[in-house]
Amino acid sequence: MRVVVMGCGRVGASLSDSLARIGHDVAVIDRDGTAFHRLSPDFSGQRVLGMGFDRDVLLRAGIEDAAAFAAVSSGDNSNIISARVARETFGVARVVARIYDAKRAAVYERLGIPTVATVPWTTDRLLNVLTRETETTKWRDPTGNVGVTELALHEDWMGHRVAELEAATSGRVSFMIRFGAGLLPEAKTVIQAGDQVYLAAVSGHIAEALAIAALPPSEDSGNA
Repeated sequence: MRVVVMGCGRVGASLSDSLARIGHDVAVIDRDGTAFHRLSPDFSGQRVLGMGFDRDVLLRAGIEDAAAFAAVSSGDNSNIISARVARETFGVARVVARIYDAKRAAVYERLGIPTVATVPWTTDRLLNVLTRETETTKWRDPTGNVGVTELALHEDWMGHRVAELEAATSGRVSFMIRFGAGLLPEAKTVIQAGDQVYLAAVSGHIAEALAIAALPPSEDSGNA
């Protein structure tokens, strides 16, 4: 789907890169052209120079075709304004804003605009709101740095080794449930139909890992 990201700071660049890697059509907006240097050299999306709440800038970013919009600049006011323009002027279905002020965030949550604060799992939360309907993480460590999630694997992963899945998702398979019993897999363990697979990953990569697991393995997965 088309996703427009307003703000190319550390969170905006990470979010844009993640969305592009899992196959979405991404446009990222920033008023500072040097901010785009934070993007991966492999970023395939559109870079748009300008203010993220400016109507013409949003149009250049393809807001009319966007299914999702994320306002993640460093300014609460800019994020609030651009999120409301995306929702109210252009009718974007999924809108999320990064808000530093907790009181403001509560107000906008009541208005139907999900917000995220400056917490370690910001990128995961943004990806989750933009691309999914439910919470994806089953457990997090007390610092919020590592999470465990259950993967919904594409059927083509059946017959592949756990090591291949770990290489593709940059995570570690913590445990599996097979025929109702828990299993601690080894790297050479082969994934079977009906397996429930639980993956541990660093915050910021969990939602991306979920999306990768839901796709067929790439041609080079077998080299893991």
